Amino acid sequence: METQWGQRQVADAHVHFFSHRFFEALAAQKQVPVDALAGLLGWQLPLPEPEALAETWVEELDRHHVERAVLMASAPGDEDSVIAAARRFSDRFYAWAMVNPRAADAAERAARSLDSGHLHGFCFFPAMHRYSIQDERAIRLIELLDARRGVAFVHCGVLTVGVRARLGLRSDFDLRFSNPVDLHALALRFPEVRFVIPHFGAGYLREALMVADLCPNVYLDTSSTNSWMRYEPEAVDLRMVFRRALAVVGPARLLFGTDSSFFPRGWQRPIFEAQAKALYELGVSERDASRILHDNLIHLFQ
Repeated sequence: METQWGQRQVADAHVHFFSHRFFEALAAQKQVPVDALAGLLGWQLPLPEPEALAETWVEELDRHHVERAVLMASAPGDEDSVIAAARRFSDRFYAWAMVNPRAADAAERAARSLDSGHLHGFCFFPAMHRYSIQDERAIRLIELLDARRGVAFVHCGVLTVGVRARLGLRSDFDLRFSNPVDLHALALRFPEVRFVIPHFGAGYLREALMVADLCPNVYLDTSSTNSWMRYEPEAVDLRMVFRRALAVVGPARLLFGTDSSFFPRGWQRPIFEAQAKALYELGVSERDASRILHDNLIHLFQ
């Protein structure tokens, strides 16, 4: 992709895979036929086969010259969709499944999905599912990742789900479980597990940086508009956020991401452009830009 540093490879660490099964779950909560969601949302609904949506994403990433991406299942129990996508395009996608440790079959499903050979990590949303990441049920899932060198994506900070708001569905989240500091003991206990905190901690930048500083297996992803900056006590912009993150963790543990999700919007190039501009204006070198925009994600799975 053409960047301020010339041609650079790009890999996106944060793309939501809004499968047909994901929309079926929303439709059931909304109590409408799944096809009705297209009109309610103004979005393009995918075909039932996840491989078809995977092909759509390949075409979209090709159009923007994005080499690889992490596809995240966006509902517990939808791991088969991202596994199918990663199996079909193993050279383009890494697959992460959303897990809810409170579910009775969570450990069984998690182990089975890892055994497929096409799942690379679990996504934990403690505030969404109302549990502590230090809960023994969550730790059992992290133990599975430890045995298979998987990645633990842990959403911290402010959490909003735009599609639920657009459909008028309640989001009964609990921010008590959203502090990155809760990861500290786990990251020390499982040094071989790579922990990813998205959105720079989504309002807990200071805490996310503290944990990442103390634990070399903690990474930050840069995804989304980072609208949490409006909660900071002083004026903060993207350059300042990158400056603070680079000062603490350096360029080797920042993972570029967009938080792309639905069509026809597709891949969020404006987010890439804003982040690349901020990095360039900070004087980030070509080598370090390549690390953040591509290499770090690839090395995460080596």
